[in-house]
Amino acid sequence: MSKMLKSLLLTVSLVFVGLLSGCGDLTVLDPKGPVAQSQSDLIIYSIIFMLIIVLTIFVLFVIMITKYRERKDHSNYEPNMHGSTKLEILWTLIPVAIVIALAIPTVQTIYANEKAPEVTSHKDPIIIYATSANWKWFFSYPDQSIETVNYVHIPTDRPVLFKLTAVDSMTSFWVPQLGGQKYAMSGMTMDLYLQADETGTFKGRNSNFNGVGFAGQVFDVVAQKPADFEKWALKTKADSPTLSQDRYDKLLLPGNVKPQSYAGTHMAFVDPAADPEYVFYAYKRFGFELTNPHDPNAKDTRTKEPILPARPVTITNPRFEQMDMKPKIIPNGTGYKKDKHYDEEMEKMGKEIKTDEATDHDQSGH
Repeated sequence: MSKMLKSLLLTVSLVFVGLLSGCGDLTVLDPKGPVAQSQSDLIIYSIIFMLIIVLTIFVLFVIMITKYRERKDHSNYEPNMHGSTKLEILWTLIPVAIVIALAIPTVQTIYANEKAPEVTSHKDPIIIYATSANWKWFFSYPDQSIETVNYVHIPTDRPVLFKLTAVDSMTSFWVPQLGGQKYAMSGMTMDLYLQADETGTFKGRNSNFNGVGFAGQVFDVVAQKPADFEKWALKTKADSPTLSQDRYDKLLLPGNVKPQSYAGTHMAFVDPAADPEYVFYAYKRFGFELTNPHDPNAKDTRTKEPILPARPVTITNPRFEQMDMKPKIIPNGTGYKKDKHYDEEMEKMGKEIKTDEATDHDQSGH
């Protein structure tokens, strides 16, 4: 028995060593904000809970193979035992209790993170539109009238409401040290609350594979003290070139780009959720055609200057016409204004997608 216990302890030790050896990159367990902290606590709780289950099983396993091993004395051996109601009830209730113990805190955490963190819920969130395009991120600040590409600044100790959307392939917005991921999809916007409690630079990325440029679709989140954030926003607006529609359309062409900043936002001339076909017109404006990335003979046909006029505000999302929704156009200098009907319909779309995904999952039998 001592040998078995030694083997068990050795196995557990090796598992922990394996886990700890990779902890340098486990940024999800190094939270820098209340959203990430709640998710980190849930992960740690789940790991500890499951380790207790695993250790309990190992202990029972050792007891069973020791107590019921082959030996000369069979005084307690009962070969004709055909069932036990108590045991049947016990090993049915135990899994149910395990699921409940894991489900309750998980559901509570998920729903709590769908709104601004409670600790700063009395503060107005800063609104940032995060728009994904192959293979880059646009961050639009309607209240500050600036837009950045592949980097974003946020103030500390204040909720940040990211409004996520995509102009082409579906992506996943993820800043591990500030909170969990959420999908950005064409034709709709999804809300994601995050917050930083400390100043610093945190790594963010697209965590949903979307083609050859996936590895480069990363960005930095720079958390600053509120006063420093305001200074940065004013300086960026004053020193950066104006984001024209021509420049924005050219940036939509597939490819990785370096961090950039602009005065004004693309929300002044297009709502990607209302016009999901906008990106294809942008391709035509610059003569770009999608080709097989693995074809060595494929040629890049894009032009330096647009060959078609700028696209006017257009609705190509049928949901907008069905629900009498207007595009969310935010002229530069006017700031963000809440549209209750628009936000409610976007929330319904998100719920419908989750329901459809769950239905497809059930029908697939997985």
